[in-house]
Amino acid sequence: MSRPLAPAGRLFAVAAFLEGFTWAGLLIGMFLKYGPAANELGVKIFGPLHGGAFLFYVVVTVLAALRLRWPWWATLLAVIAAVPPLVTVPLEMWFRRIGLLSERA
Repeated sequence: MSRPLAPAGRLFAVAAFLEGFTWAGLLIGMFLKYGPAANELGVKIFGPLHGGAFLFYVVVTVLAALRLRWPWWATLLAVIAAVPPLVTVPLEMWFRRIGLLSERA
């Protein structure tokens, strides 16, 4: 049975989801902008949202790494995961499974 998430772990989970969700919105917006529709609305909406979510994710990652005493490799991996599209969500699921989002015993 997995341990309950620490407050910093819950915040990291939310940040990872928001970062992934806004990445998906931005990708759809870019498809609509450069695809057959040629409509920039999706990029105008999700561009700034994703920028804010990205910064929020990075700050929360550093906070969670410090509060939950992550090993250096987990912190580095979490920061790098924000760069390619949609990687923060599976990373959060893996971190949850291996116990990095819970208080250490």
